[in-house]
Amino acid sequence: MMDENQQLLDINKDLESKGINLRIEKRGKVLNIRGSLPDKKSPNLFKVQRISLKLPCDFKGLGEAKRTIELIDFQLKKNQFSWSHWIKEKAISSTTSNNLEISNEIERFRKQFFSNTSKSKSPAGMISTWQSAYKPYMNRLIGVSNKSRLKLDEDLLLKILLTYKENSRSRQQCGIALSALARHLKLELPENWKQLQSGYGIHESNFRELPSDEDIINSFHLIPNKKWRFVFGLMATYGLRNHEVFFSDLSSLKRNGDKILRVFPNTKTGEHQVWPFHPEWVSLFELDNKTDILNLLPCIKTDLQETTLQHIGRRVSEQFRRYKISFTPYDLRHAWAIRTILIGLPNTVAAKMMGHSVSIHTKTYHHWITKRDQQLAVDSALSRGKTTKTNN
Repeated sequence: MMDENQQLLDINKDLESKGINLRIEKRGKVLNIRGSLPDKKSPNLFKVQRISLKLPCDFKGLGEAKRTIELIDFQLKKNQFSWSHWIKEKAISSTTSNNLEISNEIERFRKQFFSNTSKSKSPAGMISTWQSAYKPYMNRLIGVSNKSRLKLDEDLLLKILLTYKENSRSRQQCGIALSALARHLKLELPENWKQLQSGYGIHESNFRELPSDEDIINSFHLIPNKKWRFVFGLMATYGLRNHEVFFSDLSSLKRNGDKILRVFPNTKTGEHQVWPFHPEWVSLFELDNKTDILNLLPCIKTDLQETTLQHIGRRVSEQFRRYKISFTPYDLRHAWAIRTILIGLPNTVAAKMMGHSVSIHTKTYHHWITKRDQQLAVDSALSRGKTTKTNN
């Protein structure tokens, strides 16, 4: 049977293979995290530092330490890392009863979240949603409460919300997460909470930064690796999320296939079908007439018993940076969505293909949907005017 020392070596080796620069360190009988982290006084500077976990060096402790490293790596990549999470949080169990109460309440909220299977069609989707859309904001809540000694009430939730930049995606997502927590706690939020939440959207300024069709085609040819070029082509043509590329039925890309992809139900938002826009990109990006569909994608770990959708998605983002693509994978998805709007695809159909709700679709792409609908009304009015003149 594998001993703890061998497991520690294996975990650190696995972290290195994933491009994570942090390691588990055994000091005496307890575990620490060691690696390059932001300086406490100058966050823009990094230096080798330790985070004390006070976890025992056994199989359970090593597993918890690995999960903690993965969370810190996620926070670093999202610019959400704060020493307050890791300096103060460790003292929760031994400091004030107020902080213990907050920690326990958030743990009850987490259990309630996972017990409600109606939130997602797949366990992997629920794990990914919690890790990316809830846990960072719960961690910040704990950190701020430790620092301010505020009770878990509407004042603390408002304080957390306002720590995020106005009109940012982070503030919108924080607002959603804290609203769910408030419902769990039966707290009444301020009447103007949604206005303060100030949801993000792909506004005109952001739209100007999205890649044009020409940019996308040119970037496709920057990728020397055939399999990663195939990933890029799928995302550009079908508007897939990063991880969905690896959880889709590609059999329709065979000769005489209908070229309609089916995204599997074990993804973040469950099963859905998606059509290519532009259809001609199927051929342009060499996606059609495939024979061996089992060997088209890069060989990365996709077993959701051993990894997460988030980690799979991160591998795609890393490759974009490696090949010096000037935009992000999600920019391809937004460009696909706006393309469907401009050609007149109904919102309900486009939203279903993207695997999200109509309300999310209309909120995110409100500017261009409004422009499309207004243009249709103008075209209709002009058409009626021409008909009237002809009849006269």
